Amino acid sequence: MPMQNFLSALLLLWLVNFAPPLLAFLLDQRWSTPLDHGRPFWDGKPLFGPHKTIRGMVSAVVTGCAVAPLLGFPWLVGAAAALLSMAGDLFSSFIKRRLDLPSGSAVPVLDQVFEGAFPLVVLSSRVGTHPAVLLSLLVIFCVGAYAGSHFFKKIFLQQPFEGYPRPVKTRVRFRELTSCQIRSAPWADMFHFEDVVLYRLIMNRVFHWLGLLEPGKGNALNIQTRRLTLTFSNLPEAFEGYEVLLMTDLHLDGLDGLLERLQGLLADEPVDLCLLGGDYRMENYGPSDEAVRRLKRLVPHIRARDGVLAVLGNHDCPEMVTALKDDGIRFLVNEAHCLQRGSSCLCVVGVDDPHYYRADDLPEALSDVPSNSFVILLVHSPEIAHQAARYGVRLYLCGHTHAGQIQIPRIGPLFTHSRSPRSLVQGLWKYQGMVGYTSAGVGVSGSPVRFQTHGEIVRITLRKAFGQPSDTPA
Repeated sequence: MPMQNFLSALLLLWLVNFAPPLLAFLLDQRWSTPLDHGRPFWDGKPLFGPHKTIRGMVSAVVTGCAVAPLLGFPWLVGAAAALLSMAGDLFSSFIKRRLDLPSGSAVPVLDQVFEGAFPLVVLSSRVGTHPAVLLSLLVIFCVGAYAGSHFFKKIFLQQPFEGYPRPVKTRVRFRELTSCQIRSAPWADMFHFEDVVLYRLIMNRVFHWLGLLEPGKGNALNIQTRRLTLTFSNLPEAFEGYEVLLMTDLHLDGLDGLLERLQGLLADEPVDLCLLGGDYRMENYGPSDEAVRRLKRLVPHIRARDGVLAVLGNHDCPEMVTALKDDGIRFLVNEAHCLQRGSSCLCVVGVDDPHYYRADDLPEALSDVPSNSFVILLVHSPEIAHQAARYGVRLYLCGHTHAGQIQIPRIGPLFTHSRSPRSLVQGLWKYQGMVGYTSAGVGVSGSPVRFQTHGEIVRITLRKAFGQPSDTPA
């Protein structure tokens, strides 16, 4: 019984210690009000710092109350132990602020010792009062808590490589880890079990058995050039006739012959600017090396006077930004690239993936855009159209949906994998005065087939409306 209580007390303290970072991982910045509300202590320094939140305190106490009965302790003992543990954690933070250490900084022993020692006031009656027992419990707790904290901060709270383009957020880093850093089977497959079963084991085999796999691949290689003329009342005259080439969802490593087909199409499409809308890799997990190699081979065939701008999609890894930086592609990760013609300005605003990584930050991307600029928003999916319209974006260019990739006549796309209204998932649309275009994409995802849809590259000519009351597609 004493050993069982010892292990139960140790597990209780570890779970209480783990609850705040787990909730921070799940909720990100939601409900993260600091305990000290940002007020300084009498010495002018922060009391605890922004990392110590009401949310973390509540989660620790709730965890203590919930798990204590499962470990053989009264819930009141669990609640008291959790409160004392959090008091020890706050005391450590108080000391670190006095030492001018930044909030969230790691200090071995200091970070753990009070968090483990204070709860012994109530747990000693359960595990025994012998100093050797209590010291052993404290030491083992400190070692385990430090190991967990070190792993969490090393993996989820540090930039994974030099030039990492995103702010470090735990949920985004977890998705990057499972989609990009874990590259070999079976571990990568385990985190994407649904995709493995749905596409590899079911859909692709069904298409093969029905004799539709090869015809579907042929349809997928039948890429077409779509030509649009879009007219805007506030387009600067200096950009009258400006031509933009939009290519989204290339998935270049997913279908042999796709790269060569694209290279041939691009030979006859000189434009002012090329925009790439994300999803350069076929799978949404595993290696991205082959997609990067093929994209490097594609770029020399793009004839765009003002260069190539790109955003990341839900299949992409942030490593692509650095891998392709010397190949003529500029990635916009919640930032803008503005083109100046005299006193006139056209800004392409690139927003990070809003679908899977949910790393989009439109206000940040717009923060450096000069007033009265004509704004084109390049984003992987149509899922932030409502937000873009509120910010006065004039033209919204995206993809992601593949126009369903497989459509049923008179019904349309079976699946769009998008949290958007169906009115926004393919082709030209208007939303609250904003003009948008959702491309059917170039390549294929999941299964390498298309039915009742075609891959496309989109050539858009911008025109200025003289005397028209509103923006209209021509």
